[in-house]
Amino acid sequence: MTASAPLEAPVVGPLVVLRAPRADDAAPLLAILEEPEVSLWWVGYTEERVQREFIESPETVRIIEAAGECAGAMYVLRGEDPEYPTTVIHIFIGTRFRGNRIGEEALALAIREEFAAGITRVTLDPNIHNEGAIRSYERLGFRRIGVLRDYQVRPGGHLEDALFMDLTRSDFPDGPPLPQRG
Repeated sequence: MTASAPLEAPVVGPLVVLRAPRADDAAPLLAILEEPEVSLWWVGYTEERVQREFIESPETVRIIEAAGECAGAMYVLRGEDPEYPTTVIHIFIGTRFRGNRIGEEALALAIREEFAAGITRVTLDPNIHNEGAIRSYERLGFRRIGVLRDYQVRPGGHLEDALFMDLTRSDFPDGPPLPQRG
């Protein structure tokens, strides 16, 4: 997988803005990654790791901004093989931004951008126990494809499964609709 192209301009939705990372995003991202409900799935982030993986990788990262604040981030990893035009996305949202479809809107906007760039399939691989995320992805139109056994090394060294999910352009030719509020 490679990175998607850096965002030339922010992608704006009704409640969410997707934009390239800035230096001042490091502290809010680390604070979100240290929240117990986030760090359960996104393990081991330090100031250095946030700097390296998010701030210094504008071609891979989309910052999710809501109400003018950093609400989370996503990796957008586009495959290199034109025969298999697939993008893998990994996303996290701060706890206080959950419950109002901000993550779903951010994903929908990113998927629309990927489809416009010629991608035909977007995949996710949440931990099998991350039921809230899985429900959210299914509301957006993702389908369960199968279980990736012994996929993720967890703290203490034990392995856990992930759920392989996808959404294709044939599901939504222009990308998934933005989530309804209310």
